[in-house]
Amino acid sequence: MLERLKQSVFKANLDLVKEGLVIHTWGNASGRDKKTGYIVIKPSGVSYKKMKEDDMVVLDPDGKVIEGKYKPSTDAPTHLLFYKTWNSIGGIVHTHSTYATSWAQAGKSIPPFGTTHADHYYGAVPCSRKLTQKEVEKNYEINTGKVILETMKKNDPLAVPSVLVNNHGPFCWGTDTEDAVYNAVALEEIARMAFYTVLLGKKEPVDKYLLDKHFKRKHGTDAYYGQKKQNKGDA
Repeated sequence: MLERLKQSVFKANLDLVKEGLVIHTWGNASGRDKKTGYIVIKPSGVSYKKMKEDDMVVLDPDGKVIEGKYKPSTDAPTHLLFYKTWNSIGGIVHTHSTYATSWAQAGKSIPPFGTTHADHYYGAVPCSRKLTQKEVEKNYEINTGKVILETMKKNDPLAVPSVLVNNHGPFCWGTDTEDAVYNAVALEEIARMAFYTVLLGKKEPVDKYLLDKHFKRKHGTDAYYGQKKQNKGDA
């Protein structure tokens, strides 16, 4: 079942290791099948070195295991909440990458200091509030998802495709699993640049007009960065 999506999610999880965003079992990736609405996600606590494509777990939108010999990732309820809320996303990634997690542990959003940030995020990468003791002790993973949605408010999830969970780490998403991994890689580099920018004494974000220019030339209806996509039948 969903063999192509399993392959994609399996590759996404391995790519997190390859890109240096995950060690041990500190992360997970998932993807959604548009036709069935089913979600494929990494199994819980399985080593990346031993993990196989067939180990991926298939869930229905309510979290019921449809296929798989392992328990799904403990973060599955967080992923499922995002998929239920945002129809535009098809992949989710969670890591504990060093620089992005450092910002999360400090409880700080990542300001848009320059054009590299603006190419990927239309504004700051926000950091959530702390979860309360009650939110941690009961329904922790669902409440993690809720605090991310609260942080995003009415923002377009594809314009700001990441949130830092206070004291925890980053969650990133995209149109599919490959896009979610891409955003996680970009976030880690942006977080690293921002860290050194702050060390050098800068506090003010990039000017709004420059932020607008760099984001909108790559995203949206008026984007002109890159090559024009060919229609079927075009030479």
